[in-house]
Amino acid sequence: MITASSNKTAPRRLRLGMVGGGKGAFIGAVHRLAARMDDRYELVAGALSSKPDIARASAQELFIDPDRSYDSFTEMAKREAARPDGMDVCAIVTPNHLHFPAAMAMLDAGIHVICDKPLCLDLAEAEKLAAKVAQTGLLFALTHNYTAYPMVREARDMVHGGKLGTIRLVQVEYPQGWMATRVEDTDNKQAHWRADPAQAGMGGALGDIGTHAHNLACFVSGLEPHELCADLSRMVEGRVLDDNVQILLRYKNGARGMLWASQVAIGHENGLRLRVYGDKGSLEWAQEHPNHLHFRPLAGQPRLLTRNGPGIGSAGLHGVRVPSGHPEGYLEGFANLYSDFADQLCARLNDTPPPAASLLVPGIAEGVKGMRFVEAVVASSQRGAVWTML
Repeated sequence: MITASSNKTAPRRLRLGMVGGGKGAFIGAVHRLAARMDDRYELVAGALSSKPDIARASAQELFIDPDRSYDSFTEMAKREAARPDGMDVCAIVTPNHLHFPAAMAMLDAGIHVICDKPLCLDLAEAEKLAAKVAQTGLLFALTHNYTAYPMVREARDMVHGGKLGTIRLVQVEYPQGWMATRVEDTDNKQAHWRADPAQAGMGGALGDIGTHAHNLACFVSGLEPHELCADLSRMVEGRVLDDNVQILLRYKNGARGMLWASQVAIGHENGLRLRVYGDKGSLEWAQEHPNHLHFRPLAGQPRLLTRNGPGIGSAGLHGVRVPSGHPEGYLEGFANLYSDFADQLCARLNDTPPPAASLLVPGIAEGVKGMRFVEAVVASSQRGAVWTML
């Protein structure tokens, strides 16, 4: 059996703290499962909710010492930094508006950061955060988890290895249907904050899933769009933020692209799909069938590549845990990011170079690019879907 990243050079598990992720949250539990999957981390501290009673009850459920359950992330950063056994890294799993202040508090305290996406509310915050990361020299990961799926990394390696030739077209879509009605008016906590500009930022579906689609397309293709034309829609009456996004993309090498992200596409669950076309062949990958990668060369027969099947290279195999035929996906993708980040952090603690395979974790640079993308999309749409430079 091939196992995911196994450079366990630390004398102990890495000490993990968490901001957000308490009772009623979704993504916090995902991060905790990912952190534990390869036995690299131990959750030791948390500011798990802005409501002290929920924070304490959540910490109790997670067996966190009551003395390390905090009412605020500022208190947690200060007190953990002063402990000889303080946390090594903090995961930030709050709604978007708290990413920036929580990350700044941790970086100011000398604590490495793993942050959920998107990076923050706007480009100004993103650039300030990037400057702080550069100033402190601390490690910063952004959990664009789809980049850590084995077949996505295999696709990237194939593109970078010239298997597709010169890239001509990049097509990415991310349809969901769960917000096709006014679900934010119910007790659905996840929908409520995503529909609120004060908590989500300037993008609805754009910030929530459009940034994932954009990041995935850039990661695999190796291309960054330099110009876009965008149309943001609010299909559900009374909704403030977009719930449907359609974007045309232009790349410096002459390639063209399209991005569609929607949360009102009834019948779709989590339909992230990427197609990349070059002058020698094409690749296609779909998140709902994550262990398959379609490769269609110009000269030769189409091939269906499977996770740890014949011909898969080291990039794809790096994040594989179980034998062929056993599906891996969402949680394992998150876990690959956590394990790769652990490799980077252990290398830092041991004053050794990190393994090259661990360096594909998205970081602060990808976060800044994501916020620049969001602002350009919003600007284009507000001006009547005109071409806008990034």
